[in-house]
Amino acid sequence: AAGIPVKERVKVSQNWRHGRCRRETVLKWKCKQVAPFSSTFLMPWMELDGEYLYLSQAENIQAYQLCPGGTGLQRHPQAIFSGHQEDVCRFVLVNSHIVSGGGDGNIVLHKIHGSYSVKFSAHEQEVNCVDFQGGLVVSGSRDRTAKVWSLSTGRVGQCLHTVQTEDRVWSIAISPLLSSFVTGTACCGHTSPLRIWDLESGQLLTCLGTDFHRGAGVLDVFYETPSLLLSCGYDTYIRYWDIRTSTRKCVQEWEEPHDSALYCIRSDKNHMIASGSSYYGVVRLWDKRQTRCLQSFHLSSPTSSPVYCLRFSTTHLYAALASALHVLDFTA
Repeated sequence: AAGIPVKERVKVSQNWRHGRCRRETVLKWKCKQVAPFSSTFLMPWMELDGEYLYLSQAENIQAYQLCPGGTGLQRHPQAIFSGHQEDVCRFVLVNSHIVSGGGDGNIVLHKIHGSYSVKFSAHEQEVNCVDFQGGLVVSGSRDRTAKVWSLSTGRVGQCLHTVQTEDRVWSIAISPLLSSFVTGTACCGHTSPLRIWDLESGQLLTCLGTDFHRGAGVLDVFYETPSLLLSCGYDTYIRYWDIRTSTRKCVQEWEEPHDSALYCIRSDKNHMIASGSSYYGVVRLWDKRQTRCLQSFHLSSPTSSPVYCLRFSTTHLYAALASALHVLDFTA
Protein backbone atom coordinates (compact mmCIF):
# COMPACT_ATOMS: atom_id res chain seq x y z
CA ALA A 1 0.00 0.00 0.00
CA ALA A 2 3.08 2.26 0.00
CA GLY A 3 2.69 5.22 -2.29
CA ILE A 4 -1.11 5.14 -2.23
CA PRO A 5 -2.58 8.32 -0.70
CA VAL A 6 -4.37 7.83 2.64
CA LYS A 7 -7.72 8.96 1.23
CA GLU A 8 -7.44 6.44 -1.60
CA ARG A 9 -6.45 3.67 0.83
CA VAL A 10 -9.54 4.34 2.96
CA LYS A 11 -11.75 4.21 -0.15
CA VAL A 12 -10.17 0.93 -1.35
CA SER A 13 -10.50 -0.58 2.14
CA GLN A 14 -14.21 0.33 2.23
CA ASN A 15 -14.67 -1.14 -1.25
CA TRP A 16 -13.22 -4.49 -0.10
CA ARG A 17 -15.45 -4.48 2.98
CA HIS A 18 -18.64 -3.68 1.03
CA GLY A 19 -17.82 -5.74 -2.05
CA ARG A 20 -17.72 -2.74 -4.39
CA CYS A 21 -15.55 -3.58 -7.38
CA ARG A 22 -15.32 -3.66 -11.14
CA ARG A 23 -15.27 -7.19 -12.56
CA GLU A 24 -13.50 -8.14 -15.75
CA THR A 25 -12.64 -11.37 -17.56
CA VAL A 26 -9.10 -10.63 -18.68
CA LEU A 27 -8.12 -13.95 -20.31
CA LYS A 28 -10.02 -16.88 -21.79
CA TRP A 29 -8.76 -20.23 -22.98
CA LYS A 30 -10.23 -23.48 -24.26
CA CYS A 31 -11.30 -25.87 -21.54
CA LYS A 32 -10.55 -29.57 -22.01
CA GLN A 33 -13.79 -31.51 -22.21
CA VAL A 34 -13.08 -34.24 -19.69
CA ALA A 35 -14.31 -35.09 -16.23
CA PRO A 36 -13.27 -32.86 -13.32
CA PHE A 37 -10.61 -34.22 -10.95
CA SER A 38 -9.14 -36.44 -13.67
CA SER A 39 -5.47 -35.77 -14.28
CA THR A 40 -6.21 -34.32 -17.74
CA PHE A 41 -8.60 -31.60 -16.59
CA LEU A 42 -7.10 -28.15 -17.02
CA MET A 43 -6.53 -26.73 -13.53
CA PRO A 44 -4.70 -23.39 -13.82
CA TRP A 45 -2.45 -22.06 -11.06
CA MET A 46 -0.93 -18.61 -10.70
CA GLU A 47 1.45 -16.35 -8.81
CA LEU A 48 1.65 -12.55 -8.58
CA ASP A 49 5.01 -10.82 -8.62
CA GLY A 50 5.06 -7.03 -8.74
CA GLU A 51 4.37 -6.08 -12.34
CA TYR A 52 3.68 -9.62 -13.59
CA LEU A 53 1.10 -12.36 -13.21
CA TYR A 54 2.30 -15.90 -13.90
CA LEU A 55 -0.37 -18.38 -15.02
CA SER A 56 -0.12 -22.07 -15.87
CA GLN A 57 -2.07 -23.12 -18.95
CA ALA A 58 -1.72 -26.81 -19.88
CA GLU A 59 2.01 -27.68 -19.94
CA ASN A 60 3.31 -24.09 -19.97
CA ILE A 61 3.62 -21.21 -17.50
CA GLN A 62 3.05 -17.80 -19.05
CA ALA A 63 4.09 -14.40 -17.69
CA TYR A 64 1.64 -11.55 -18.33
CA GLN A 65 2.52 -7.93 -17.63
CA LEU A 66 0.03 -6.08 -15.46
CA CYS A 67 -1.14 -2.80 -16.95
CA PRO A 68 0.00 0.41 -15.22
CA GLY A 69 -2.47 1.38 -12.51
CA GLY A 70 -3.60 -2.23 -12.27
CA THR A 71 -6.28 -1.95 -14.97
CA GLY A 72 -6.10 -5.54 -16.19
CA LEU A 73 -3.16 -7.17 -17.94
CA GLN A 74 -1.62 -7.33 -21.38
CA ARG A 75 -3.25 -10.10 -23.42
CA HIS A 76 -0.05 -11.55 -24.87
CA PRO A 77 2.50 -13.19 -22.57
CA GLN A 78 5.90 -11.55 -22.15
CA ALA A 79 7.53 -14.92 -21.54
CA ILE A 80 6.60 -18.61 -21.70
CA PHE A 81 8.26 -21.23 -19.48
CA SER A 82 7.99 -24.79 -20.76
CA GLY A 83 9.52 -28.17 -19.99
CA HIS A 84 6.65 -30.42 -18.93
CA GLN A 85 5.16 -33.07 -21.22
CA GLU A 86 1.82 -32.89 -19.43
CA ASP A 87 -0.14 -30.18 -17.57
CA VAL A 88 1.53 -28.13 -14.87
CA CYS A 89 -0.29 -29.03 -11.63
CA ARG A 90 1.22 -26.39 -9.33
CA PHE A 91 4.14 -24.02 -9.30
CA VAL A 92 5.75 -21.50 -6.97
CA LEU A 93 7.68 -18.33 -7.66
CA VAL A 94 10.51 -17.62 -5.21
CA ASN A 95 13.57 -15.35 -5.60
CA SER A 96 13.13 -15.04 -9.37
CA HIS A 97 12.93 -18.82 -9.77
CA ILE A 98 9.89 -20.83 -10.87
CA VAL A 99 9.60 -24.39 -9.57
CA SER A 100 6.77 -26.43 -11.07
CA GLY A 101 5.36 -29.93 -10.70
CA GLY A 102 3.54 -31.63 -13.54
CA GLY A 103 1.31 -34.49 -14.56
CA ASP A 104 4.39 -36.11 -16.10
CA GLY A 105 5.89 -36.70 -12.62
CA ASN A 106 8.67 -34.18 -13.27
CA ILE A 107 9.83 -31.09 -11.41
CA VAL A 108 11.13 -28.20 -13.54
CA LEU A 109 13.18 -25.25 -12.28
CA HIS A 110 13.38 -22.05 -14.35
CA LYS A 111 15.36 -18.90 -13.70
CA ILE A 112 13.01 -16.08 -14.72
CA HIS A 113 15.68 -13.77 -16.12
CA GLY A 114 17.74 -16.12 -18.23
CA SER A 115 17.69 -19.37 -20.13
CA TYR A 116 18.74 -21.60 -17.21
CA SER A 117 16.36 -24.46 -16.52
CA VAL A 118 16.61 -27.90 -14.94
CA LYS A 119 14.21 -30.83 -15.17
CA PHE A 120 14.29 -34.02 -13.15
CA SER A 121 12.03 -37.02 -12.66
CA ALA A 122 10.50 -36.72 -9.19
CA HIS A 123 7.53 -39.07 -8.76
CA GLU A 124 5.95 -42.12 -10.35
CA GLN A 125 2.66 -40.24 -10.81
CA GLU A 126 1.68 -36.59 -11.15
CA VAL A 127 3.28 -34.01 -8.86
CA ASN A 128 0.20 -32.35 -7.34
CA CYS A 129 2.04 -29.69 -5.32
CA VAL A 130 5.45 -28.11 -4.73
CA ASP A 131 7.09 -25.50 -2.54
CA PHE A 132 10.57 -23.99 -2.65
CA GLN A 133 12.52 -22.19 0.10
CA GLY A 134 16.16 -21.92 1.10
CA GLY A 135 17.56 -24.13 -1.67
CA LEU A 136 15.13 -26.97 -0.91
CA VAL A 137 12.08 -28.14 -2.82
CA VAL A 138 9.29 -30.22 -1.30
CA SER A 139 6.88 -32.06 -3.55
CA GLY A 140 3.73 -34.11 -3.03
CA SER A 141 2.25 -36.61 -5.42
CA ARG A 142 -0.63 -38.88 -6.30
CA ASP A 143 1.86 -41.74 -5.66
CA ARG A 144 1.33 -41.25 -1.88
CA THR A 145 4.73 -39.80 -1.13
CA ALA A 146 6.17 -36.39 -0.29
CA LYS A 147 9.82 -35.76 -1.12
CA VAL A 148 12.51 -33.26 -0.18
CA TRP A 149 14.94 -32.25 -2.94
CA SER A 150 18.16 -30.28 -2.98
CA LEU A 151 18.63 -27.42 -5.42
CA SER A 152 22.03 -26.40 -4.10
CA THR A 153 24.95 -26.24 -6.52
CA GLY A 154 26.28 -29.67 -7.38
CA ARG A 155 23.30 -31.45 -5.80
CA VAL A 156 20.44 -30.21 -8.00
CA GLY A 157 17.67 -32.79 -8.20
CA GLN A 158 19.08 -34.99 -5.43
CA CYS A 159 16.33 -36.54 -3.28
CA LEU A 160 17.13 -36.00 0.41
CA HIS A 161 14.04 -37.67 1.93
CA THR A 162 11.01 -39.66 0.85
CA VAL A 163 8.03 -39.52 3.20
CA GLN A 164 5.37 -42.23 2.94
CA THR A 165 2.06 -40.41 3.43
CA GLU A 166 -0.28 -43.41 2.76
CA ASP A 167 -2.47 -40.96 0.80
CA ARG A 168 -2.21 -38.81 -2.27
CA VAL A 169 -0.77 -35.40 -1.38
CA TRP A 170 -2.87 -32.43 -2.54
CA SER A 171 -1.02 -29.51 -0.90
CA ILE A 172 2.35 -28.78 0.66
CA ALA A 173 4.14 -25.80 2.23
CA ILE A 174 7.51 -25.15 3.87
CA SER A 175 7.41 -23.32 7.20
CA PRO A 176 8.90 -19.78 7.09
CA LEU A 177 11.54 -20.96 9.60
CA LEU A 178 12.73 -23.57 7.04
CA SER A 179 12.71 -26.24 9.77
CA SER A 180 9.59 -28.20 8.77
CA PHE A 181 6.92 -28.61 6.11
CA VAL A 182 3.22 -29.43 6.15
CA THR A 183 1.38 -31.86 3.87
CA GLY A 184 -2.33 -31.78 3.08
CA THR A 185 -3.49 -35.23 1.99
CA ALA A 186 -6.66 -36.93 0.76
CA CYS A 187 -7.72 -38.37 4.15
CA CYS A 188 -8.61 -41.77 2.68
CA GLY A 189 -5.73 -44.06 3.64
CA HIS A 190 -4.59 -42.12 6.70
CA THR A 191 -6.89 -40.50 9.27
CA SER A 192 -4.95 -37.23 9.55
CA PRO A 193 -4.92 -35.06 6.41
CA LEU A 194 -2.64 -32.41 7.96
CA ARG A 195 0.82 -33.49 9.09
CA ILE A 196 4.02 -31.60 9.83
CA TRP A 197 7.38 -33.17 8.99
CA ASP A 198 10.95 -32.29 9.92
CA LEU A 199 12.73 -30.85 6.88
CA GLU A 200 16.17 -32.09 7.92
CA SER A 201 15.29 -35.67 8.86
CA GLY A 202 11.98 -36.30 7.09
CA GLN A 203 10.49 -37.55 10.38
CA LEU A 204 6.88 -36.89 11.38
CA LEU A 205 6.69 -34.11 13.98
CA THR A 206 2.95 -33.81 14.60
CA CYS A 207 -0.55 -34.26 13.20
CA LEU A 208 -2.96 -31.33 13.23
CA GLY A 209 -6.54 -31.94 14.37
CA THR A 210 -8.50 -35.08 15.22
CA ASP A 211 -11.72 -36.80 14.09
CA PHE A 212 -11.60 -35.90 10.40
CA HIS A 213 -14.20 -37.62 8.25
CA ARG A 214 -12.94 -39.94 5.54
CA GLY A 215 -12.36 -37.93 2.37
CA ALA A 216 -11.83 -34.61 4.21
CA GLY A 217 -8.81 -33.93 2.01
CA VAL A 218 -6.85 -30.68 2.38
CA LEU A 219 -6.51 -28.92 -0.99
CA ASP A 220 -4.59 -25.81 0.05
CA VAL A 221 -2.41 -24.69 2.97
CA PHE A 222 -0.93 -21.27 3.70
CA TYR A 223 1.60 -20.25 6.36
CA GLU A 224 1.06 -16.75 7.76
CA THR A 225 3.89 -17.07 10.28
CA PRO A 226 5.99 -20.06 11.47
CA SER A 227 3.23 -20.93 13.96
CA LEU A 228 0.05 -19.73 12.20
CA LEU A 229 -1.35 -21.81 9.36
CA LEU A 230 -4.54 -21.77 7.27
CA SER A 231 -6.03 -24.85 5.60
CA CYS A 232 -9.07 -25.64 3.47
CA GLY A 233 -10.43 -28.54 1.46
CA TYR A 234 -13.19 -31.01 0.74
CA ASP A 235 -14.94 -30.77 4.11
CA THR A 236 -15.99 -27.13 3.38
CA TYR A 237 -14.12 -25.56 6.34
CA ILE A 238 -11.39 -22.95 6.55
CA ARG A 239 -9.29 -23.74 9.60
CA TYR A 240 -6.81 -21.47 11.38
CA TRP A 241 -4.12 -23.31 13.34
CA ASP A 242 -1.83 -21.92 16.00
CA ILE A 243 0.80 -24.60 16.56
CA ARG A 244 1.97 -22.88 19.77
CA THR A 245 -1.37 -23.34 21.52
CA SER A 246 -2.68 -26.67 20.22
CA THR A 247 -2.10 -29.22 17.51
CA ARG A 248 -5.32 -31.06 18.36
CA LYS A 249 -7.75 -28.21 17.80
CA CYS A 250 -7.70 -25.22 15.46
CA VAL A 251 -8.10 -21.78 17.05
CA GLN A 252 -10.80 -20.69 14.56
CA GLU A 253 -12.86 -22.19 11.78
CA TRP A 254 -15.28 -20.86 9.19
CA GLU A 255 -17.76 -22.98 7.25
CA GLU A 256 -18.45 -22.41 3.56
CA PRO A 257 -22.18 -21.53 3.69
CA HIS A 258 -23.23 -23.47 0.56
CA ASP A 259 -21.51 -26.69 1.54
CA SER A 260 -18.96 -26.50 -1.29
CA ALA A 261 -15.44 -27.86 -1.18
CA LEU A 262 -12.82 -25.11 -0.91
CA TYR A 263 -10.06 -25.33 -3.51
CA CYS A 264 -7.80 -22.45 -2.53
CA ILE A 265 -7.13 -19.94 0.20
CA ARG A 266 -5.01 -16.84 0.79
CA SER A 267 -4.78 -14.21 3.51
CA ASP A 268 -3.26 -10.75 3.80
CA LYS A 269 -1.56 -12.01 7.00
CA ASN A 270 -3.77 -9.59 8.89
CA HIS A 271 -7.59 -9.83 9.17
CA MET A 272 -8.68 -10.78 5.65
CA ILE A 273 -8.99 -14.24 4.08
CA ALA A 274 -10.09 -15.02 0.52
CA SER A 275 -11.32 -18.49 -0.46
CA GLY A 276 -12.28 -20.14 -3.75
CA SER A 277 -15.17 -22.65 -3.92
CA SER A 278 -15.76 -25.71 -6.08
CA TYR A 279 -19.01 -24.49 -7.67
CA TYR A 280 -19.96 -21.48 -9.82
CA GLY A 281 -16.64 -19.71 -9.37
CA VAL A 282 -17.56 -18.43 -5.92
CA VAL A 283 -14.92 -16.26 -4.24
CA ARG A 284 -15.58 -15.32 -0.61
CA LEU A 285 -13.95 -12.71 1.57
CA TRP A 286 -13.76 -13.36 5.31
CA ASP A 287 -12.81 -11.21 8.27
CA LYS A 288 -11.09 -13.24 10.99
CA ARG A 289 -12.89 -11.17 13.63
CA GLN A 290 -16.30 -12.34 12.34
CA THR A 291 -17.86 -15.77 12.06
CA ARG A 292 -19.81 -15.17 8.87
CA CYS A 293 -18.56 -14.49 5.36
CA LEU A 294 -17.99 -10.78 4.65
CA GLN A 295 -18.65 -10.79 0.87
CA SER A 296 -19.12 -13.30 -1.94
CA PHE A 297 -18.71 -13.01 -5.72
CA HIS A 298 -20.08 -15.46 -8.31
CA LEU A 299 -17.68 -15.45 -11.24
CA SER A 300 -18.94 -18.35 -13.37
CA SER A 301 -22.53 -18.67 -14.49
CA PRO A 302 -24.40 -20.51 -15.95
CA THR A 303 -21.64 -23.11 -16.37
CA SER A 304 -20.07 -24.09 -13.08
CA SER A 305 -16.33 -24.00 -12.48
CA PRO A 306 -14.22 -24.24 -9.36
CA VAL A 307 -11.90 -21.40 -8.41
CA TYR A 308 -8.63 -23.29 -8.76
CA CYS A 309 -6.39 -20.48 -7.59
CA LEU A 310 -6.69 -16.91 -6.32
CA ARG A 311 -4.21 -14.18 -5.51
CA PHE A 312 -4.71 -10.59 -4.44
CA SER A 313 -2.84 -7.32 -4.04
CA THR A 314 -4.00 -4.32 -2.00
CA THR A 315 -6.30 -3.23 -4.85
CA HIS A 316 -7.08 -6.28 -7.03
CA LEU A 317 -8.12 -9.92 -6.70
CA TYR A 318 -7.35 -12.44 -9.46
CA ALA A 319 -9.22 -15.76 -9.73
CA ALA A 320 -8.35 -18.58 -12.14
CA LEU A 321 -11.29 -20.77 -13.21
CA ALA A 322 -11.41 -23.70 -15.64
CA SER A 323 -11.48 -21.55 -18.77
CA ALA A 324 -10.91 -17.93 -17.76
CA LEU A 325 -8.99 -15.53 -15.54
CA HIS A 326 -11.17 -12.98 -13.73
CA VAL A 327 -10.06 -9.83 -11.95
CA LEU A 328 -11.91 -7.80 -9.32
CA ASP A 329 -10.75 -4.18 -9.21
CA PHE A 330 -11.46 -2.54 -5.84
CA THR A 331 -10.20 0.90 -6.84
CA ALA A 332 -13.44 1.55 -8.76
